[in-house]
Parts: sequence; structure tokens; C-alpha cells
Amino acid sequence: MSYIQQVMTEAALRQLSQQAAGVVRRRQNLNWHPQLTDPVQRMFNALEPGTYVRPHRHNWSDGWELFLLVAGEAILLTFDERGRVVDRYQLGHETLAVEIAPAAWHTIAACCSGTVFFECKRGPYRPNPPEDMAVWSPDEGDPDCRLMEQWFHTAKQGDRF
Repeated sequence: MSYIQQVMTEAALRQLSQQAAGVVRRRQNLNWHPQLTDPVQRMFNALEPGTYVRPHRHNWSDGWELFLLVAGEAILLTFDERGRVVDRYQLGHETLAVEIAPAAWHTIAACCSGTVFFECKRGPYRPNPPEDMAVWSPDEGDPDCRLMEQWFHTAKQGDRF
């Protein structure tokens, strides 16, 4: 009898990245929690360069979010209420994991193909309501979202799009 519930292999990570590269949004997640109602949400997220993760927040007291880089490189940004960059981390260079505080505006952008991170946050799953999507950022699908995603890679502390 084995007590191991799941195993992630390098081959499975590559497959997840290939799936991300083959879809319009250029990202794909693999949930490791059995149900969206689970008290701990854990998943692998594959991001390809060019995917736009609109700046957003999880505006509840237990809305923290942990990102652990598994492969590739990514830029993680946090913002103030007006869209000014507060924190900038390049995951994959000395920093491998970041935990976002509840209600913090944030985004993540892939720097190279094959970027995968493990995400963990408190459940159950709660979709972000419209007021938790940054009004100072374009909607996904808007022509300006491509420009903003490109800006994420060069944005520095204090910058605003």
C-alpha cells in the first residue's frame, strides 16, 4: 500500500507547458486539489511568454497566495491602489518563492517558455469579482493588455503603466 496520492514528474511539467503553448491564453493549470471546495487550493500553473495575467487581488482576510517557481523564470509584481509598482521579484534568479499578502494587487509574467510555478492558497475556490480586477489595467482581450504584459518585464519599483 502506498501513501503517496500524487507525483509530479519532469515529463508531466513539460506536457503542461506544451498545453499552455497550444492555447490562446498561453497558460494552463493543473489542479492538485480534488475539488474546488477544498480548504487548501494547490495547483501547478504553466505560463508561456505573452500570457496576460491581469493585475488582481484576493480581497479577503485569508486571501494570501504562495507562488513557488518550479521551472523557468517569471516576474512577479505587486502594486498600490493606483497601479504603481510596489514590489518586483524576478523568480528564478535568487528568489524562488513569494507569498502575496491578502488584498495585495499583483500579477505574474513568464520570462521564458516552459515557466511553471506551484501555487497554493486558502480554499474554497472563489472567482475574483469585478472589483478585485485592477481598474487601471486593461481587460483580458483588450489590445492594450499585450502592451501591459510587455511592460511587466521592464517595470521597476515606483513605475506606473
